[in-house]
Amino acid sequence: MKLKALSIALLVAAGAAHAQDDEGVFLGVFGDYYKSEWQNIRDAASVNVDKSTSWGVELGYKFDKYWAARLEYADMDFDLSGARTDSLSGSRFGIDGLYHINGGPLYGIFGIKSIDAFESMTFANLGAGYQLLNKDNWSVNLEALAYQGIDRGYSDYNAKLGVSYLFGSSSSAEKVEAAPTPAPVAAPADADQDGVMDADDQCANTPMTDAVDSKGCTLYRDEQVSVNLLVRFPHDASKVTEQYFSDIKAVAEFMAEHSDATVVLEGHASSVGAAQYNQWLSKKRADAVAKQLVKLGVAESRISTVGYGEERLKNTANTRAAHAENRRVEAQVTSTEKVKVQRK
Repeated sequence: MKLKALSIALLVAAGAAHAQDDEGVFLGVFGDYYKSEWQNIRDAASVNVDKSTSWGVELGYKFDKYWAARLEYADMDFDLSGARTDSLSGSRFGIDGLYHINGGPLYGIFGIKSIDAFESMTFANLGAGYQLLNKDNWSVNLEALAYQGIDRGYSDYNAKLGVSYLFGSSSSAEKVEAAPTPAPVAAPADADQDGVMDADDQCANTPMTDAVDSKGCTLYRDEQVSVNLLVRFPHDASKVTEQYFSDIKAVAEFMAEHSDATVVLEGHASSVGAAQYNQWLSKKRADAVAKQLVKLGVAESRISTVGYGEERLKNTANTRAAHAENRRVEAQVTSTEKVKVQRK
């Protein structure tokens, strides 16, 4: 009776407290599992009281986002063993204090309970809980508690799952005065409309078609470029005929534009005649093309020649057309040049 009177008095005092943020009365229901190992119960010799499944209600008050207090009542149903193997109805009544760590979902629990089953016993309890859900004043709570008997030295354990509703303010906020309307500020200027403001643009007046970097300068990407050369020769000849001068000039102009480019002139011969002679003739053909490039201003250091003779025939047939196709000098000159990235 003293425990019940103290619990009621605490709850009434909480109801009279001044309202604060996250405060109010809350009401909940729960189900729980209570693990007990009571032996030598008075008035029930050789009877052991084992586990209980229970349902219950709780009524509490939340003082602020940290502290709360609650009354709890549970209707219990204990399993018996020993001299009896049926079940026993009981009840649990008590009061708990709750403290939310840092005002969050994890909270500690401490309290005192009275359990009636065969006899009335008083327990102190300590545990922890966690709010699985807290939305629109509804919360789902999971708790684990340890019980220690005060009248008798029983040590019990309890797991609870409940739902509660807070009748009060969960997110009160002070009225905030509207900020004065700021004076209009002129929009930053972007004269070349490249997306970089003039104050940060280090490359003014970039073309509208160019993509730019964070400094407003045109972006470039590396692109490989090349030019090919094919010069053919009459049978047993190494002189470059005039019809190929324009092609050789195109290679020279490409190399003038790309100062890093070098060229390997590959000379070839047909399979007619001795292989050793064809090797010499193919190299002579490559050297003849090299001389034309030097005349057009290409440095000798950028030119190399090689003679393959009849090792790399383009056409292996033993015909006039095949032999004509094999008498040649080939080259491919490649370089890398920077190309503007187009704006999307």
